[in-house]
Amino acid sequence: MKTHKHFHFSTGVIAYPLFFVLFIWVIFWAEVRFGFRLSKYGIYPQSLKGLRGVLFSPLIHGSIKHLAHNSVPLLVLSTALFYFYRPIAWKVLGYGILVSGFLTWCIGRPSYHIGASGLIYVLVSFIFFKGVFAKHYRLIALSLLVVFLYGSMIWYTMPIEKGISWEGHLSGLITGLLFAFIFKKSIAKPKKYVWEQPDYNEDDDPFLKHFDENGNFIEHIEPEVEEEQESIIISYSYKEQKNEEN
Repeated sequence: MKTHKHFHFSTGVIAYPLFFVLFIWVIFWAEVRFGFRLSKYGIYPQSLKGLRGVLFSPLIHGSIKHLAHNSVPLLVLSTALFYFYRPIAWKVLGYGILVSGFLTWCIGRPSYHIGASGLIYVLVSFIFFKGVFAKHYRLIALSLLVVFLYGSMIWYTMPIEKGISWEGHLSGLITGLLFAFIFKKSIAKPKKYVWEQPDYNEDDDPFLKHFDENGNFIEHIEPEVEEEQESIIISYSYKEQKNEEN
């Protein structure tokens, strides 16, 4: 049976997120350098042609400001994903792009929806809710850190600012929450102590044997074992001394 080592750092923890962020920067550079118009490859809701944006929209950005705002959280959150949730990291990323993109296609306004912000909301939502559900102290700490850094992003899941795809953000939030329920295997489990095991028996616990039924401490004094003293036999040898006359 294949086992996974949790919370283990490797070059992939940094390399995969960094490569992805650099890749979307290269795409943006090529768009500006050669005058491509890639916005038409974004998600266009309720349009068969717009379904291609489910795959391509996270790679396309409208401006360098848009790309810069998405790059840092994408790098930070995906790095945390590969470190804390290594066994399912690729599934969360791959399915996250597909599911959040399809939900955006279903509920979005008739406009092109582009950018990696939907994927960012998937990561924020998944890391937060999964840490709470897993009840592992490290994952809970990560959840609190995510709330501290990106908790204010919740406001952008509502139509409060023109020109922002709040539908994509909301789709990412829903997708991350859904994944937190679905992906249960290969997650670090909280440590269970002996008394939390189903076959635990109090009568066999050596520590509890020091207490009576009322919780009073019982001091067990082991009887002293008398050491047998070895008898010492001293032998004397007498040797007759002869006087020699000169």
